[in-house]
Amino acid sequence: MNPLRIAKNWISYRRTLAELGNLSNQALTDIGITRYDIRNIASRSFR
Repeated sequence: MNPLRIAKNWISYRRTLAELGNLSNQALTDIGITRYDIRNIASRSFR
């Protein structure tokens, strides 16, 4: 895999973690996810 692509995917993963992590529990519930789901959702952007 291209190192530049890996770096971009890692940045996207970290950004997704940060954005979802900053949401309140109520906001997460409103969109249908839990705090437990955040890492799984963010890892999709790292693949």
